[in-house]
Amino acid sequence: MKLLVTGGAGFIGSNYVRWVLGHSDDEVTVYDALTYAGNRSTLADVAAAHPDRYRFVHANICDLAAFTEAARGHDAVLHFAAESHVDRSIAGPEDFVVTNCVGTNAVMHASRQLGIERVVHISTDEVYGSVEQGDSAESDLLEPRSPYSASKAGSDLIALSYHTTYGLPVSVTRASNNFGPWQYPEKVIPLFATNLLDGLKVPLYGDGLNKRDWLYVEDHCRAVDVVLRSGRAGQIYNIGAGNELTNRELTERLLALAGVGEEMIRYVDDRLGHDRRYSVDTAKVRALGWAPAHQLADALDETFAWYREHRWWWEPLKAGSP
Repeated sequence: MKLLVTGGAGFIGSNYVRWVLGHSDDEVTVYDALTYAGNRSTLADVAAAHPDRYRFVHANICDLAAFTEAARGHDAVLHFAAESHVDRSIAGPEDFVVTNCVGTNAVMHASRQLGIERVVHISTDEVYGSVEQGDSAESDLLEPRSPYSASKAGSDLIALSYHTTYGLPVSVTRASNNFGPWQYPEKVIPLFATNLLDGLKVPLYGDGLNKRDWLYVEDHCRAVDVVLRSGRAGQIYNIGAGNELTNRELTERLLALAGVGEEMIRYVDDRLGHDRRYSVDTAKVRALGWAPAHQLADALDETFAWYREHRWWWEPLKAGSP
Protein backbone atom coordinates (compact mmCIF):
# COMPACT_ATOMS: atom_id res chain seq x y z
CA MET A 1 0.00 0.00 0.00
CA LYS A 2 0.91 3.64 -0.32
CA LEU A 3 0.40 5.30 3.06
CA LEU A 4 0.29 9.01 3.90
CA VAL A 5 1.14 9.72 7.55
CA THR A 6 0.21 13.16 8.87
CA GLY A 7 2.40 14.33 11.75
CA GLY A 8 4.93 11.71 10.76
CA ALA A 9 7.88 13.76 12.07
CA GLY A 10 6.36 13.84 15.55
CA PHE A 11 6.65 11.31 18.35
CA ILE A 12 4.02 8.64 17.65
CA GLY A 13 3.86 9.29 13.92
CA SER A 14 7.61 8.84 13.44
CA ASN A 15 7.56 5.63 15.44
CA TYR A 16 4.75 4.35 13.23
CA VAL A 17 6.72 5.24 10.10
CA ARG A 18 9.73 3.34 11.44
CA TRP A 19 7.59 0.36 12.35
CA VAL A 20 5.69 0.07 9.07
CA LEU A 21 8.79 0.50 6.89
CA GLY A 22 10.50 -2.21 8.94
CA HIS A 23 7.57 -4.65 8.89
CA SER A 24 6.00 -4.29 5.44
CA ASP A 25 6.69 -3.41 1.83
CA ASP A 26 4.46 -0.33 2.03
CA GLU A 27 5.51 3.08 0.73
CA VAL A 28 5.17 6.00 3.13
CA THR A 29 4.73 9.72 2.60
CA VAL A 30 5.23 11.82 5.73
CA TYR A 31 3.21 15.04 5.77
CA ASP A 32 4.29 17.39 8.56
CA ALA A 33 4.24 21.13 9.30
CA LEU A 34 7.43 20.82 11.41
CA THR A 35 6.13 22.79 14.37
CA TYR A 36 8.23 22.71 17.54
CA ALA A 37 7.32 19.03 18.15
CA GLY A 38 8.14 17.86 14.61
CA ASN A 39 11.76 17.35 13.68
CA ARG A 40 13.26 16.06 10.43
CA SER A 41 16.30 14.79 12.32
CA THR A 42 13.97 12.22 13.88
CA LEU A 43 13.58 10.56 10.48
CA ALA A 44 16.98 11.25 8.91
CA ASP A 45 18.11 7.64 9.25
CA VAL A 46 14.78 6.38 7.94
CA ALA A 47 15.06 8.57 4.85
CA ALA A 48 18.57 7.26 4.22
CA ALA A 49 17.60 3.61 4.73
CA HIS A 50 14.45 3.65 2.56
CA PRO A 51 14.97 6.18 -0.24
CA ASP A 52 12.69 4.23 -2.58
CA ARG A 53 9.80 3.90 -0.11
CA TYR A 54 9.94 7.14 1.90
CA ARG A 55 8.94 10.67 0.90
CA PHE A 56 8.56 13.86 2.96
CA VAL A 57 6.15 16.75 2.36
CA HIS A 58 6.54 19.90 4.45
CA ALA A 59 3.06 21.42 4.76
CA ASN A 60 0.21 22.08 7.20
CA ILE A 61 -2.89 19.88 7.41
CA CYS A 62 -5.02 23.04 7.46
CA ASP A 63 -3.85 23.78 3.91
CA LEU A 64 -6.53 21.86 2.01
CA ALA A 65 -4.97 22.34 -1.41
CA ALA A 66 -1.53 21.19 -0.26
CA PHE A 67 -2.90 18.19 1.57
CA THR A 68 -5.11 17.18 -1.34
CA GLU A 69 -2.17 17.25 -3.71
CA ALA A 70 0.06 15.31 -1.32
CA ALA A 71 -2.57 12.62 -0.64
CA ARG A 72 -3.40 12.03 -4.30
CA GLY A 73 -2.56 8.46 -5.35
CA HIS A 74 -2.37 7.04 -1.82
CA ASP A 75 -4.33 4.05 -0.56
CA ALA A 76 -4.60 5.06 3.10
CA VAL A 77 -4.18 8.05 5.40
CA LEU A 78 -2.95 7.70 9.00
CA HIS A 79 -3.90 10.95 10.73
CA PHE A 80 -1.50 11.45 13.67
CA ALA A 81 -0.99 15.22 13.31
CA ALA A 82 -2.27 17.15 16.34
CA GLU A 83 -1.40 19.67 18.98
CA SER A 84 -1.14 17.39 21.98
CA HIS A 85 0.35 18.96 25.12
CA VAL A 86 -2.26 19.74 27.78
CA ASP A 87 -0.23 22.48 29.46
CA ARG A 88 0.19 24.30 26.13
CA SER A 89 -3.54 24.00 25.48
CA ILE A 90 -4.30 25.66 28.82
CA ALA A 91 -1.94 28.53 28.00
CA GLY A 92 -3.11 28.94 24.38
CA PRO A 93 -6.15 26.91 23.29
CA GLU A 94 -6.62 28.56 19.89
CA ASP A 95 -3.90 26.57 18.11
CA PHE A 96 -5.43 23.34 19.39
CA VAL A 97 -8.88 24.10 18.02
CA VAL A 98 -7.47 25.13 14.64
CA THR A 99 -5.05 22.23 14.16
CA ASN A 100 -7.10 19.48 15.72
CA CYS A 101 -10.55 20.44 14.41
CA VAL A 102 -10.03 22.54 11.27
CA GLY A 103 -7.04 20.42 10.26
CA THR A 104 -8.93 17.16 10.77
CA ASN A 105 -11.80 18.46 8.66
CA ALA A 106 -9.35 19.22 5.84
CA VAL A 107 -7.86 15.72 6.05
CA MET A 108 -11.28 14.08 5.96
CA HIS A 109 -12.60 16.35 3.21
CA ALA A 110 -9.60 15.69 0.96
CA SER A 111 -9.68 11.95 1.69
CA ARG A 112 -13.32 11.84 0.67
CA GLN A 113 -12.75 13.83 -2.51
CA LEU A 114 -9.83 11.59 -3.50
CA GLY A 115 -11.60 8.32 -2.70
CA ILE A 116 -8.97 7.21 -0.17
CA GLU A 117 -9.65 3.56 0.64
CA ARG A 118 -8.83 3.64 4.38
CA VAL A 119 -8.39 6.44 6.93
CA VAL A 120 -7.35 5.99 10.56
CA HIS A 121 -7.77 8.97 12.87
CA ILE A 122 -5.53 8.74 15.95
CA SER A 123 -7.04 10.16 19.13
CA THR A 124 -6.67 9.87 22.91
CA ASP A 125 -8.33 8.35 25.96
CA GLU A 126 -8.48 11.86 27.43
CA VAL A 127 -11.68 12.52 25.46
CA TYR A 128 -13.56 10.38 28.02
CA GLY A 129 -12.56 12.67 30.87
CA SER A 130 -11.56 11.57 34.35
CA VAL A 131 -12.62 8.00 35.19
CA GLU A 132 -12.70 7.37 38.94
CA GLN A 133 -13.14 3.59 38.59
CA GLY A 134 -13.60 1.00 35.90
CA ASP A 135 -12.70 1.39 32.22
CA SER A 136 -14.00 3.67 29.48
CA ALA A 137 -15.72 1.85 26.61
CA GLU A 138 -15.84 3.20 23.08
CA SER A 139 -19.57 3.90 23.46
CA ASP A 140 -19.15 6.01 26.62
CA LEU A 141 -20.10 9.67 26.81
CA LEU A 142 -17.28 12.06 25.95
CA GLU A 143 -16.47 14.43 28.82
CA PRO A 144 -13.20 16.20 27.91
CA ARG A 145 -11.94 18.62 30.55
CA SER A 146 -9.06 20.48 28.91
CA PRO A 147 -8.85 22.51 25.68
CA TYR A 148 -6.60 19.75 24.31
CA SER A 149 -8.98 16.88 25.01
CA ALA A 150 -12.00 18.94 23.94
CA SER A 151 -10.36 19.69 20.59
CA LYS A 152 -9.53 16.00 20.15
CA ALA A 153 -13.11 15.00 21.00
CA GLY A 154 -14.25 17.48 18.37
CA SER A 155 -11.85 16.01 15.84
CA ASP A 156 -13.14 12.50 16.55
CA LEU A 157 -16.71 13.61 15.89
CA ILE A 158 -15.68 15.38 12.70
CA ALA A 159 -13.92 12.25 11.43
CA LEU A 160 -16.82 9.96 12.29
CA SER A 161 -19.33 12.35 10.71
CA TYR A 162 -17.58 11.84 7.38
CA HIS A 163 -18.29 8.12 7.68
CA THR A 164 -21.94 8.60 8.63
CA THR A 165 -22.66 11.34 6.09
CA TYR A 166 -20.41 10.48 3.16
CA GLY A 167 -19.37 6.86 3.74
CA LEU A 168 -15.69 7.73 4.23
CA PRO A 169 -14.00 4.51 5.45
CA VAL A 170 -12.53 6.04 8.60
CA SER A 171 -11.81 4.38 11.95
CA VAL A 172 -10.83 6.16 15.18
CA THR A 173 -8.31 4.94 17.74
CA ARG A 174 -8.11 6.27 21.30
CA ALA A 175 -4.88 5.41 23.09
CA SER A 176 -3.65 5.80 26.64
CA ASN A 177 -0.47 7.72 27.54
CA ASN A 178 2.40 6.81 25.22
CA PHE A 179 6.11 6.73 26.00
CA GLY A 180 9.27 5.68 24.21
CA PRO A 181 12.03 7.05 21.97
CA TRP A 182 11.77 10.28 19.99
CA GLN A 183 9.23 11.90 22.35
CA TYR A 184 9.54 15.67 22.65
CA PRO A 185 10.97 16.44 26.11
CA GLU A 186 8.00 18.41 27.43
CA LYS A 187 6.02 15.24 28.20
CA VAL A 188 6.49 13.71 31.62
CA ILE A 189 8.70 10.67 30.93
CA PRO A 190 11.23 12.33 28.60
CA LEU A 191 11.16 15.50 30.70
CA PHE A 192 11.90 13.62 33.90
CA ALA A 193 14.46 11.33 32.25
CA THR A 194 16.40 14.18 30.64
CA ASN A 195 16.24 16.30 33.81
CA LEU A 196 17.64 13.44 35.85
CA LEU A 197 20.37 12.81 33.27
CA ASP A 198 21.33 16.47 33.68
CA GLY A 199 21.23 16.30 37.49
CA LEU A 200 18.08 18.45 37.69
CA LYS A 201 15.03 17.92 39.87
CA VAL A 202 11.75 16.71 38.39
CA PRO A 203 8.52 18.76 38.78
CA LEU A 204 5.72 16.56 40.14
CA TYR A 205 2.19 17.97 40.00
CA GLY A 206 0.06 18.19 43.16
CA ASP A 207 0.07 15.12 45.38
CA GLY A 208 1.37 12.90 42.57
CA LEU A 209 -1.58 10.51 42.83
CA ASN A 210 -3.11 11.09 39.39
CA LYS A 211 -3.19 7.73 37.56
CA ARG A 212 -2.38 6.91 33.95
CA ASP A 213 -2.11 3.73 31.87
CA TRP A 214 1.32 3.72 30.21
CA LEU A 215 1.53 2.30 26.68
CA TYR A 216 4.86 1.72 24.96
CA VAL A 217 4.80 3.53 21.63
CA GLU A 218 5.73 0.50 19.51
CA ASP A 219 2.77 -1.42 20.95
CA HIS A 220 0.55 1.53 20.03
CA CYS A 221 1.94 1.59 16.49
CA ARG A 222 1.22 -2.11 16.04
CA ALA A 223 -2.35 -1.56 17.22
CA VAL A 224 -2.87 1.30 14.77
CA ASP A 225 -1.58 -0.92 11.98
CA VAL A 226 -3.97 -3.71 12.98
CA VAL A 227 -6.88 -1.24 12.87
CA LEU A 228 -5.71 -0.01 9.46
CA ARG A 229 -5.66 -3.51 7.99
CA SER A 230 -8.40 -5.29 9.95
CA GLY A 231 -10.57 -2.67 11.66
CA ARG A 232 -14.06 -1.75 10.55
CA ALA A 233 -14.94 1.64 9.08
CA GLY A 234 -17.00 3.83 11.36
CA GLN A 235 -15.72 2.08 14.48
CA ILE A 236 -13.71 3.35 17.46
CA TYR A 237 -10.95 1.25 19.03
CA ASN A 238 -9.47 1.92 22.48
CA ILE A 239 -5.78 1.06 22.88
CA GLY A 240 -4.19 0.59 26.29
CA ALA A 241 -1.68 -1.68 28.01
CA GLY A 242 -3.12 -2.04 31.51
CA ASN A 243 0.01 -0.46 33.05
CA GLU A 244 -1.72 1.82 35.55
CA LEU A 245 0.56 3.87 37.79
CA THR A 246 0.18 7.00 39.85
CA ASN A 247 2.47 9.81 38.73
CA ARG A 248 4.31 9.35 42.02
CA GLU A 249 4.92 5.65 41.27
CA LEU A 250 6.12 6.49 37.77
CA THR A 251 8.48 9.13 39.20
CA GLU A 252 9.92 6.64 41.69
CA ARG A 253 10.65 4.19 38.87
CA LEU A 254 12.49 6.88 36.91
CA LEU A 255 14.43 7.96 40.00
CA ALA A 256 15.53 4.34 40.47
CA LEU A 257 16.70 4.11 36.86
CA ALA A 258 18.75 7.27 37.40
CA GLY A 259 20.18 5.94 40.69
CA VAL A 260 18.86 8.87 42.77
CA GLY A 261 16.31 9.34 45.54
CA GLU A 262 13.30 11.42 46.49
CA GLU A 263 15.46 14.48 47.04
CA MET A 264 15.25 14.96 43.25
CA ILE A 265 11.46 15.55 43.37
CA ARG A 266 10.20 19.13 43.30
CA TYR A 267 6.49 19.33 44.05
CA VAL A 268 4.67 22.02 42.04
CA ASP A 269 1.13 23.38 42.00
CA ASP A 270 -1.31 21.04 40.32
CA ARG A 271 -2.31 21.54 36.69
CA LEU A 272 -5.64 23.33 36.13
CA GLY A 273 -8.46 20.82 35.64
CA HIS A 274 -6.06 17.90 36.12
CA ASP A 275 -7.91 14.63 35.40
CA ARG A 276 -7.43 12.14 38.20
CA ARG A 277 -7.45 8.88 36.25
CA TYR A 278 -7.79 7.40 32.77
CA SER A 279 -8.40 3.75 31.89
CA VAL A 280 -9.85 2.17 28.75
CA ASP A 281 -11.50 -1.12 27.87
CA THR A 282 -9.42 -2.67 25.06
CA ALA A 283 -11.59 -5.70 24.23
CA LYS A 284 -12.43 -4.46 20.71
CA VAL A 285 -8.85 -4.03 19.51
CA ARG A 286 -7.77 -7.27 21.21
CA ALA A 287 -10.52 -9.05 19.27
CA LEU A 288 -8.63 -8.04 16.11
CA GLY A 289 -5.62 -10.02 17.36
CA TRP A 290 -3.60 -7.26 19.05
CA ALA A 291 -2.02 -7.39 22.50
CA PRO A 292 0.84 -5.36 23.99
CA ALA A 293 4.18 -7.10 23.57
CA HIS A 294 6.32 -5.08 26.01
CA GLN A 295 6.50 -5.31 29.80
CA LEU A 296 6.35 -1.91 31.48
CA ALA A 297 9.58 -2.32 33.48
CA ASP A 298 11.58 -3.38 30.43
CA ALA A 299 10.12 -0.63 28.24
CA LEU A 300 10.85 2.06 30.83
CA ASP A 301 14.42 0.78 31.17
CA GLU A 302 14.89 0.83 27.38
CA THR A 303 13.37 4.29 27.12
CA PHE A 304 15.58 5.76 29.84
CA ALA A 305 18.63 4.19 28.16
CA TRP A 306 17.56 5.66 24.81
CA TYR A 307 17.52 9.20 26.21
CA ARG A 308 20.89 8.61 27.85
CA GLU A 309 22.31 7.57 24.48
CA HIS A 310 20.62 10.23 22.32
CA ARG A 311 21.61 13.53 23.87
CA TRP A 312 22.40 14.78 20.38
CA TRP A 313 18.67 14.65 19.63
CA TRP A 314 17.04 16.08 22.76
CA GLU A 315 19.59 18.59 24.07
CA PRO A 316 18.97 21.10 21.23
CA LEU A 317 15.21 20.71 21.72
CA LYS A 318 15.39 21.49 25.43
CA ALA A 319 17.76 24.38 24.81
CA GLY A 320 15.23 25.90 22.40
CA SER A 321 12.16 25.35 24.60
CA PRO A 322 10.25 28.43 25.80
